[in-house]
Parts: sequence; C-alpha cells; structure tokens
Amino acid sequence: MKFISWNVNGLRACCDKGFRDTFTELDADFFCLQETKMQAGQLDLNFDGYESYWNYAEKKGYSGTAIFTRQKPLNVTYGINIEEHDHEGRVITLEMPEFYLVTVYTPNSQDELRRLDYRMQWEDDFRKYLKELDAQKPVIVCGDLNVAHKEIDLKNPKTNRRNAGFTDEEREKFSTLLADGFTDSFRYFYPDLEGAYSWWSYRFRAREKNAGWRIDYFLVSERLNEKLTGAKIHNQIFGSDHCPVELTLEL
Repeated sequence: MKFISWNVNGLRACCDKGFRDTFTELDADFFCLQETKMQAGQLDLNFDGYESYWNYAEKKGYSGTAIFTRQKPLNVTYGINIEEHDHEGRVITLEMPEFYLVTVYTPNSQDELRRLDYRMQWEDDFRKYLKELDAQKPVIVCGDLNVAHKEIDLKNPKTNRRNAGFTDEEREKFSTLLADGFTDSFRYFYPDLEGAYSWWSYRFRAREKNAGWRIDYFLVSERLNEKLTGAKIHNQIFGSDHCPVELTLEL
C-alpha cells in the first residue's frame, strides 16, 4: 500500500507545473495534499479510480488540505472538533477498516514567533486527537508538520535555532508525540541519513544548494512498525517549494 504526502503550496499553481503528471507517475493508493490555497469550485481536478475529499480554509487563498483515495473510507471527518482550530482547513481524517489516515497542515509559528503560543496549544490538542484515534485503531498521520525535529533535519541548525520550525518548544512537542507511541517512518529506515530534506526556501538558490529542511512526515502508530516496507523523499520532483514524501507498508 502506497501513500504520498505533498505540500503543493497552491494547487492551482502546482497544476500549471505538472501536478497531474506527477500524480499519475507516483501511482499512490492515497495521495494527501496540504496548502491547497483554494476554495470549492476553483479547480476541476479528478483522476480515474480515485475519490477526493477537501477541507478548505474560510480565508481565501490560504491553507487547505485534500486526500485522493482509491479505497472508499468508512467515514471522513474534517478538523479536530475544536472550534478554535477548525477554520483553517488543516486536517482531514479517513477511517479505513484497518487504520485511520490523517493529513495535517500544522500552523506555522511565523516571523518573530508571533504565533508560537497558538502553535503550542495546537500541538497539545492535535496530539490528544491522535491519541484518541490511536486508542481505537492504528493511525497513519502525514503532512507538513512545520518542524525540523533534530539538527540532522535541516542544513543550518545553528543559525536557525530560534526560527519558526526549529524552536526548542516545537521540537519538544514533536518528541512528546513520538514518545506517546508514534514512529517517524523516514528515520525508522534512515536514522543517520544527512541531507534529506523536503522543503527549500525559494530564496538564495536554496534548492540548488540543497539548503533545506525536513518538515514533511509520515508518522505511524508504533504497532505498525513491523508493517513498514519503505519511506522516500522525492526531492527530484518540482512544482512546489516542498517535494512529495512517501510511505509504503503491507497491511
């Protein structure tokens, strides 16, 4: 079973840069998107054999998530059932027979960390949401989590120490989530691999120099570890400032 997650940083723009071809080429059973930046009716995008589910932000041209699936879910929910968090289209959950699939676009702490306090509340509430799902059946959660967990996960850790996405607070929340029974699937296979990034600034020719961050993840309930068969970062695929990440597992 193959899963893809991609922050497309504007799906309409990404479609002008080959998204449809990439989607077909990657041939996933589940294809999750973040930062679609669109509203209902703004794009006609269908693929044979797939159903799609969309969560749009109330604010136009902002945030938003989607999932394309070959397998019909038992149930689909949007958001995490907390009013404060559910205006920005950040979460979709598919309940499948053997697992929950959650795609998420985690709030960015922003310049000068002006949204860090909100981010901390989000982290606690989202972790609680995942744990409630995990109590029922295993969880696969993917998306742009807006944090580089360890120094190995970004090119310049020392100069980014207090920047959004690499604060001690954000990294500790990620560690807490893992300690609560989740596995970072990429590090499960490649614990020491350096230079493996999924996002690069559009500035300073960062992608050309591979001066990036790994902030896009597949996390799985620990009891799925023995089912994992592979993890990839598709850094050769363009169309966004992020690249797609992949998980394969046998269920």
